[in-house]
Amino acid sequence: MSADRTDSTPQMSELAARIRAWAEELGFQQCGIARPELAADEARLARWLAEGRHGTMHYMEKHGTRRSRPAELVPGTVRVICVRMDYLPEQAADARRLLDHPARAYVSRYALGRDYHKVLRRRLQRLSERIRAEVGEFGYRVFVDSAPVLEKPLARNAGLGWIGKHTNLLNRDAGSWFFLGEIYTDLPLPADEPVTDHCGTCRACIDVCPTGAITAPYELDARRCISYLTIELRDSIPEEFRAAIGNRIYGCDDCQLFCPWNKFAQLTREDDFAPRHGLDGIGLAEAFLWNEQEWLSRMEGSAIRRIGHECWLRNVAVALGNADSTAEVLDALRARADHPSAMVREHVDWALARHGATLS
Repeated sequence: MSADRTDSTPQMSELAARIRAWAEELGFQQCGIARPELAADEARLARWLAEGRHGTMHYMEKHGTRRSRPAELVPGTVRVICVRMDYLPEQAADARRLLDHPARAYVSRYALGRDYHKVLRRRLQRLSERIRAEVGEFGYRVFVDSAPVLEKPLARNAGLGWIGKHTNLLNRDAGSWFFLGEIYTDLPLPADEPVTDHCGTCRACIDVCPTGAITAPYELDARRCISYLTIELRDSIPEEFRAAIGNRIYGCDDCQLFCPWNKFAQLTREDDFAPRHGLDGIGLAEAFLWNEQEWLSRMEGSAIRRIGHECWLRNVAVALGNADSTAEVLDALRARADHPSAMVREHVDWALARHGATLS
């Protein structure tokens, strides 16, 4: 990188404006530039890990300070280009009406369509190529929720929003139904200023959390979170949380669904995020009876595929245990009573017991 290009503030300011324009052309709703200064967030993360609130997510502690010090992860990083992309699909069934439905499954809205990792990564790579075409070779690396990156604090630093009491990023004009992505770069671009907090005295997300995972404002215990229990956890779901999970078979959106700021949420314009295979309201019994090959085929290109068929069956068994006692529900559970997985069998037994039913 030549000195005349990096030392010119007017040049960098003009480049930053072009980057924002290119990001919008590529389908991102907002783009900001962050200083990679995360000392307070590093201390907060260290405390959270020391308290064991990450549960079995050992990758959260694996990389040490590289997660909170971008230049340790990608040497030479002086700025982070942060983007957000709306994902709430217009075609999805009304989410609130679907919660705790007696026969249908709830899938977190972010996972209804194609895998967001691939969608955003392709766009960010194209953005990086536009920058390279403008300035020549430069140091960069693209991330989409796939490496030790503190994406929400960086997005806050980039002015994309503030971290709410539920620990998700909130934007005054767009709520929280959006994905985040980053480009670590050695370009000394002018940085944006962080957004101030606008949660005020509201505690809707805290009060509505089914499992009490938001233990205090801005404090999340992942071990109690339904998203963790149904996506990250690979063991049996603790019995104390099963009834509260209701029909949520993959993730949970309650803290977003009841957040007042999401009245400003924007619907996505991306076809890739439209619901596939009826996942915006699929019947629990139907979802439980997909064999592994059928499940893998239906989940092709979906973020859901990462949990595997065994955890899918575990999750749906819990939801069936919370469903109405119908012949369809009981027949579906009995059909999996001799499943090769001891974990699946254990959750099926629990679900049948909830209905006061036997295997025969």
